[in-house]
Amino acid sequence: MNDFLSLLPLLVTCCGAIALMLLAALEKYRPESGALLSLGFLAAAFFLQLTTLGEPARPLFRELFNGMASTSGFSAAAGAIVIACAFFTVMITHTYFKENSFATLEFYAVLLFAVCGMLLLTLASELICAFIALEIMSLAVYVLVGFNRNSLRATEALFKYLLLGAFAGAFFTMGTALVYGAAGSTRFYDIAVFTQSGGASAPLMIGGVFFLLVALLFKAAAFPFHAWVVDVYDGASVPVTGFMATALKTALFALFANFLAQSAGLHDKWITFLFVVSVLTMFGGNLIAIGQDNLKRMLAASGIVHSGYLLIALVAIKADHFSGSVIAYYLAAYGAGTLGMFAALSYLGGKDERRVSFEDFKGLAKVRPFSAAAITVFLLSMAGIPPTAGFMGKFYVITAAISADQMALAVLGIVSSILSMWYYLRLIVLMYFHEAEEGFDTGHCGWAGTGTAILVACVFVIGIYPIII
Repeated sequence: MNDFLSLLPLLVTCCGAIALMLLAALEKYRPESGALLSLGFLAAAFFLQLTTLGEPARPLFRELFNGMASTSGFSAAAGAIVIACAFFTVMITHTYFKENSFATLEFYAVLLFAVCGMLLLTLASELICAFIALEIMSLAVYVLVGFNRNSLRATEALFKYLLLGAFAGAFFTMGTALVYGAAGSTRFYDIAVFTQSGGASAPLMIGGVFFLLVALLFKAAAFPFHAWVVDVYDGASVPVTGFMATALKTALFALFANFLAQSAGLHDKWITFLFVVSVLTMFGGNLIAIGQDNLKRMLAASGIVHSGYLLIALVAIKADHFSGSVIAYYLAAYGAGTLGMFAALSYLGGKDERRVSFEDFKGLAKVRPFSAAAITVFLLSMAGIPPTAGFMGKFYVITAAISADQMALAVLGIVSSILSMWYYLRLIVLMYFHEAEEGFDTGHCGWAGTGTAILVACVFVIGIYPIII
């Protein structure tokens, strides 16, 4: 029964996606109905997911699945974050599609299918299962990126993401084959046993793990596989961009952590590689973000930087007693701030996202003080200013790095955080210290405004919630 309860959020989401897909064939159901139904299914899945928090790590239906899926407190937390991100994304889309009318019921069905893939990814404990989950998620996200068929930028973003994503999938497949050739199994546990007995240095294992890391680093938008993210995030619609930046990243790093944390031998073998990648990801992302005048492109580049902080947490994990609390906390803090930014942009951007540059938000505080204050909270959280959740997330990551004797990485993480303040504070200065050049007459905030207010509260609530490293 416990195993069934752990799978129930995935099953509820999958049933919701299928139901919406079938209802899309009936003309009497409008996109607003799809938003309401999606919120209902996601709310049910979220509360079911909360019941699994704190459960001990164990395989799910051991005889039936043969170790292909397992659950733990970290997997349950990651699943809850994914569902919460999808819930707020639906709230954002409800308002966004009032100004940008390309929504159909199928949009919400595809969104729920993407959530299904992400939830399965958090539960995967075997490489073939992980590949299937990765493709379910990726195919759905490809469709969401290019859903606005009247937008050339969306079409270009879809083409780039689909082409490069196919290469990443090929790398993952090749890595799985090489790992199987070395360890004789694709289950994480069996791979860990093989590496702990000295197999981490086997040529096939090194090659296989390298290919797997390339695929995961691409999906996580880490250096040097980050070039696609700015164009894809810019071309996708605002709600889809926010969904990709938060839920997708959560699912990817859940898989990343579950794979590396199985074996101390495997983690130690690749710790130097991850060290270098995390540093280059942080500073590379900062250099890209500093030069951006477009808000979506800046947020995409800052997402690269946050992937670097998450890689620091991966470097600092202790495979012998991995809890994942630092990674889950950072993902929750980052998700609240980033989704809040995109929620605000969804109703401030206007029709066809005509307000996307820094200059477009001059004097916002004079006209819409609540929106300016909310955006300020989200930016301060992403910059790591107390007492926000972003500050505590970075604090826990840096503390974990110091505890793992990675002092140099901790110092570089602090330096990167200081550099990031430039492009975060720049928008705050424009909103509060310049005169408004327009009235920001975008109509009612709708559900996106409600979601923004809730996420502001989440930024502070998460910031006062302590964790044990």
